[in-house]
Amino acid sequence: MIKLNSLLSDIPLPIRLFLGKALLFFVIWKALYMGFFMESKSLDHPLTTHVGNASVYVLNNWSPMSDFKAVREAKNTIYEGEKSKEIASLVYHNDKRVLYIADLCNGLELIVLYIGFIVCMPASFWRKTKYIIIGAILLDAVNIGRCVGLIYLREYYQYYFDIAHKYIFSVTVYSVTFLFWAVYTRKINLKSKNETVQV
Repeated sequence: MIKLNSLLSDIPLPIRLFLGKALLFFVIWKALYMGFFMESKSLDHPLTTHVGNASVYVLNNWSPMSDFKAVREAKNTIYEGEKSKEIASLVYHNDKRVLYIADLCNGLELIVLYIGFIVCMPASFWRKTKYIIIGAILLDAVNIGRCVGLIYLREYYQYYFDIAHKYIFSVTVYSVTFLFWAVYTRKINLKSKNETVQV
């Protein structure tokens, strides 16, 4: 039988500290989100609206397509026998709905995950601040690009829409997040008394 103490002692102290901080960050975030932000929609509502409006702006101004509009609409859903109302950002093209952007698709969880990693890694306050601001903006831009790509596929290559939505764009967004993390950790040394772990 494996003893937990001996297993933990095999993990370098800096890694244990990082994992402990990451777990604490995750628990605090989930408690705040489930206890306040999820019900109030104070984070989801503006972010989902922003993603829809920004996607429409890109399509109407920077593409050969036009006549897109984003609106906030309520949708009634039934989950496990319970009715609920979800307000989402819907994108229309010539009055035909082409994309439904729910709160789950607004990129909030990914941005928080990215920020959590940055906060938990050892670095100066200004370096963390710089990477948090730039990374959050870039991840938001990538998510808007994902929505624009999905709308384009829905309009012209509908056959590829589902596979792009479920797999291709998801892998792309997570790969970009990982790349930002990799760039951030280039100059970080995790040090303990007897060892150095180069990240």
